[in-house]
Parts: sequence; C-alpha cells; structure tokens
Amino acid sequence: MKNLILVKRYTQGLVGALQDEREFNAVHRELAEFRELISTHGALKGTLASPFVAARRKTRVIKEVLAVSDYMGKTSRFVLLLFRHNRLGLLGDILEALPVLWNERRGVATFEVSSVVILADAQMKRLKAELERLEGGPVFLRYSIDPGLVAGFSLQRGNVIYDASLRGHLAKIKERISEG
Repeated sequence: MKNLILVKRYTQGLVGALQDEREFNAVHRELAEFRELISTHGALKGTLASPFVAARRKTRVIKEVLAVSDYMGKTSRFVLLLFRHNRLGLLGDILEALPVLWNERRGVATFEVSSVVILADAQMKRLKAELERLEGGPVFLRYSIDPGLVAGFSLQRGNVIYDASLRGHLAKIKERISEG
C-alpha cells in the first residue's frame, strides 16, 4: 500500500511539471529507456545495487549515464530525485501510472480492457465510441489479455470493475444460488 501511495505522489509531481503532450511523450520515452538500461546493463545494475559502493560514486555514475544519454533536464532531475530518495525501484510502477495520471490531467478517462483474445479493430472502435458516449468525453483504452476469462471482457477504471465476461456472469449466478 505504501508503495502505491509513493508511486502516485511521484507520478503526480512529474505530471504537474510537464507542459504538453510532446514533453510528456519525450519524458515517458526517456524514463523507459533509462529503466531498460539499468535493468539490462549488468555492471551498472550491480553498481547501483551494491551496498559496498558509496552513494557519491553511485550519484556520479547516474549523472554520467544521464549526460551520455542526453536526456531532457526534467528526465534527469526526476531520475536523480528518485535515486536520492532511494526510490529507483518504483520507476517501473511510475512508468505504468504516468499515462493514466497524464490523461486524468487532460480530462481523459482511462479504462483497462481485459479480454481472452485480442479484440478486432471494429470491436475496439465500437467499445471506445460507446465509452466516450457514456463518459461524455474522451477515453483512453489500455488493452491486455487475460486467459482466465472464459468469454467476453472486463473493464476497469480506477477501483471500479465492470465485468462483462462469462466468468463474471457465472460468479453472479453462484452468488444468487448461495444466497437462496
């Protein structure tokens, strides 16, 4: 729970510092590149994780990586902020939350759509149009595959889940039967 709160706070702070869509896309891309770099480069990962390497040395290493990578100032400052507060481990979760909070700031509702198979383009367009009509504004849909669904799909917006799957219907039937 604590990590979710921290992720949201750091992400909100970053979103508040971004000016426009172009800057959002650049910072999001650069943060993803940085995360990929530190997770795949063995020596760098080892240096940053080692308790035997002094914090000043780690800071210099990160600054050198950021300088060589030629990241924007906001990206570099954000990475250094996370490092100084020992929060680099949150970067993956921050990257996942960033588009959602960016869309919220712009008044765009974000829905997580889970289905057992990839939806056809026509289905995606129809679903998006219907959700935009119901929401009364633009929506952003993030798709994922959930092999646990038998048929249909489920939607999630924040903490609210709309289950239009066969598994969900069967669970409701089971609940009714058990209630008598």
